[in-house]
Amino acid sequence: MIAQFGEEHARVADDIELATSNKALVAASFERWQAGKGSPFELLADETDWTIVGSSPLSKTYRSKQAFLDAVILPFNARMATPLVPSMRGIYADGDTVIAFFDASATTRDNQPYRNTYTWYFRMKDAKVVSATAFFDTREFDEFWNRVTPR
Repeated sequence: MIAQFGEEHARVADDIELATSNKALVAASFERWQAGKGSPFELLADETDWTIVGSSPLSKTYRSKQAFLDAVILPFNARMATPLVPSMRGIYADGDTVIAFFDASATTRDNQPYRNTYTWYFRMKDAKVVSATAFFDTREFDEFWNRVTPR
């Protein structure tokens, strides 16, 4: 029984260490993004699955980093006059999962404000995001997406 307790304690310690490390990686990427020097997308593994939850035409699972960037992020950025800037509300970690809760804002190409609140769930492996699930106001997103033509 003592050996079993020791193994369990070691597993919990490993989970805490993993969570702390993953949280620090994601927090640093958001800090770089906020400073205009990077983004959390740099943490995506090539084979990342990214799921957008909701009823938007873009709500689905993208089966690779490049598919997600090509279908969502590049056209999103092409609709912006200023870069999207995050403001972190909280970042949480448990084992291989990191949750980022943040607001983000920018100015669109038609000089209107874009603001949204996001929650992203990242499953991490070897310091990379291998699966992501994104929640945000899809009505706000769709209105902007349909109104603004990408450059």
